Amino acid sequence: MNKNTNKVIFAGAGPGDPELITVKAMNALKKADLIIYAGSLVPEAVLAWKGKDTETKSSAGMDLGQIINTIKTYHDRGKKIIRLHTGDPSLYGAIFEQMRGLEKIDIPYRVIPGVTAAFAASSKMNMEYTLPEVSQTLILTRISGRTTVPESEDLEKLASHRSSMAIYLSIGHARKVQEILENHYGKEALCAVAYKVSHPDEKIFYTKIKKLVKTCKENSITRHALIIVGKSVAASIKNHDILKSKLYDSKFSHGYRNAE
Repeated sequence: MNKNTNKVIFAGAGPGDPELITVKAMNALKKADLIIYAGSLVPEAVLAWKGKDTETKSSAGMDLGQIINTIKTYHDRGKKIIRLHTGDPSLYGAIFEQMRGLEKIDIPYRVIPGVTAAFAASSKMNMEYTLPEVSQTLILTRISGRTTVPESEDLEKLASHRSSMAIYLSIGHARKVQEILENHYGKEALCAVAYKVSHPDEKIFYTKIKKLVKTCKENSITRHALIIVGKSVAASIKNHDILKSKLYDSKFSHGYRNAE
């Protein structure tokens, strides 16, 4: 049994802006001896928080075995290691297989959450996903592609709820996404394409669902973008008379306030 109790840290880097990393993750980066970061997704600007002598390695060209072996090599030397993932590591982060790999060789670990792109996008759009009596559900999903999704979670089925939805990793299948969204939200409904949110080159495009593919083509968006749909999108840019929440309604009592 490995007696080394030094825990490897899986940390969320946030959506791109180095100031959107958590304080806990920032402090961990400062103390790390080695940071293995998802080089194809995590901008190097986030590495500004690392210590002066911290070593960095991009995992862009590594497979699972190489990642685990690298961690083991440094861990055996008593080094503090951070595995840095984009956004929040629990969402499309592929950390489960890495955690199980470390368990097999008795290397302890812990996870620090991060800000995912869907929430960075809503903050830029001044949008609330869960508007009272309009939508109280947010679905985070992706369309089936090289990585398949369970049949019960097929985009066609999820879209039938017509809730707020942030669709990850699906810009390469924009035509299929458009067809599905047209069927359930309507061709004239508004959606948003959020490209590289919180990065210096971020862009957010509002478009009718029937023009989703055209919008992506005209703006050369082929990756690094979310598709956001639901009534909350239109409400964020129009002067809608949206129903107000009960929380701040003067006529609504709760445990901390009596109604007028």
